[in-house]
Amino acid sequence: MEEKYETLEILQNSPNSGVFNLILNRPSVRNALSLDFFTEFPKALNALDQNPNAAAIVLTGAGDHFCAGIDLKSLKDIFRNYSGDRGRSGERLRRQIKFMQDAITAIERCRKPVIAAIHGACIGGGIDIVTACDVRYCTRDAFFSVKEVDLGITADLGTLQRLPGIIGLGNTMELAITSRRFSGQEAKELGLVSQVFASKEELAEGVRNIAEGIGGKSPLAVSGTKAVLLRSRELSLEQGLDYVATWNSSMLLSDDMTQAISAQIQKKKPVFAKL
Repeated sequence: MEEKYETLEILQNSPNSGVFNLILNRPSVRNALSLDFFTEFPKALNALDQNPNAAAIVLTGAGDHFCAGIDLKSLKDIFRNYSGDRGRSGERLRRQIKFMQDAITAIERCRKPVIAAIHGACIGGGIDIVTACDVRYCTRDAFFSVKEVDLGITADLGTLQRLPGIIGLGNTMELAITSRRFSGQEAKELGLVSQVFASKEELAEGVRNIAEGIGGKSPLAVSGTKAVLLRSRELSLEQGLDYVATWNSSMLLSDDMTQAISAQIQKKKPVFAKL
């Protein structure tokens, strides 16, 4: 029986589609992230990762916005629980932060590609989420803000670690210390998103087509490309080349390669086994 979530919803594009939509589902509060989200999100991603019918995941938000960041009530609840001995309170708070970080990092642990489809607000924790995604698209009216300094916080769920690799250190520094709002078009110019769509409807259709295209490719090749790119962030060129050589020595001799080459020669669509 499929698990039910309080903060999320999972929908398959169609019965024969390998694309699954993972929807942030608290539209009444602009999909602000409650504490429940940080428990449910990695569970949902793991379920999709283990689902052989899932080839690609589209992450989006219900209602008018993608995500307004962490729920301020939840933030207050976190700090209300820390009193008494400062050392022990600090140790518990560190574990809480690490737990929340791990929920976002679950996007990178997922073998399946995770594509962010962003509309409306993408603020604070929303940017933590999308920077962990593999590909990002948005609408023309989307707006973004690395908002944490306005709350007296240093962003701690991944934006300061991942965003510089996407848009550069200087751009990240400026956005993070000013917390200014920037548009979907500027996000495209910075390289945060790959394409800007005119409306939420066009975004949904465009990303669905992109995801279906990815879902039709070799799942071993797609998951391998994701894994190698993420691992290579931490490696020198020589180490990265060695890593991909080791990876392909175990993955290259697969039925997927045979099927892909045969389909190219015969000019037909390849059919790959599920992952």
